[in-house]
Amino acid sequence: GMKSMVFLTAKMMQRTALFVTVGGLVTSLITTFLPHWKTMNSDLNEVENWFSGLWHTCLYTEEVGIQCKAYDSIMGLPLDLQISRVLMSVSIGTGVSAVLAAFPGLEGVEMCMEPPGVKRRLLIFSGVLSWVSGLTTLAPVSVVAYTTVVDFWDEGFPDVMPRWEYGEAMFSGWFGGLALVIGGTLFFVAVCMGDYDWQTSSVPNSPQVKQKTQHYLKTEVL
Repeated sequence: GMKSMVFLTAKMMQRTALFVTVGGLVTSLITTFLPHWKTMNSDLNEVENWFSGLWHTCLYTEEVGIQCKAYDSIMGLPLDLQISRVLMSVSIGTGVSAVLAAFPGLEGVEMCMEPPGVKRRLLIFSGVLSWVSGLTTLAPVSVVAYTTVVDFWDEGFPDVMPRWEYGEAMFSGWFGGLALVIGGTLFFVAVCMGDYDWQTSSVPNSPQVKQKTQHYLKTEVL
């Protein structure tokens, strides 16, 4: 009957949203600590590769391998990296909060004291937090990519001097940020699906009543 036609339930959508959000959060977390925000290969010295991240600069040579050194002070850090540090920290904080809020908001996860409508509010809250987390990852990564490109084409810079280019962390950052935004959007979709099921379940004689309506009767439209 009707059940075979409904491939995605609200419950599945909630779990998909959480899965995508966790994936984005982990990627953003890794990006924050990767030294490959900027890379520099010197034409004069082929064997030296420099990497610079939010927390340290690394030098790769074939003899020694990779050696990293933390920045001496915040003052020595370029402004774009200083701003990125703050925003990436905000991103991780909001991303972790989104995941923690979503978990008790999932359908099928029982909480001891649950007033009606709480799960719905938790999922909306997670969606908003995931969005904030995604945007606070996309912003610094884009700013660093932009400043790096601008500096790279700076006319006042002697041609012989090696220049910073943007590194792999830019791509993992864009990927993580987009995943967080998509995860947040899926939380909103899950809420809308839940509302729709709740409305159809509260109308008798509708074909959807055969679905698991008892779950939605517990929740309440805000």
